[in-house]
Amino acid sequence: MLEAKSSLSKLVDAVERGLEPQIVIARHGRPAALLVPITAVAPPGLRLGVAKGQFVVPESIDLSGPEAARLFGLA
Repeated sequence: MLEAKSSLSKLVDAVERGLEPQIVIARHGRPAALLVPITAVAPPGLRLGVAKGQFVVPESIDLSGPEAARLFGLA
């Protein structure tokens, strides 16, 4: 743990650059944490805008109405 603390930026750099696929950080000789690149933990296939163009927002939508406020937790 102490070694990881003192060289955290180097460890993160190694994972980001792909030099290491993951780094196990241990405490008292036992694995305590796993350092992995963000892309490795993102759920596959999950992305923003996946339904873009599949729905049409009607011109008459009232985003300031009480029903919209309730749906968005604003009321």
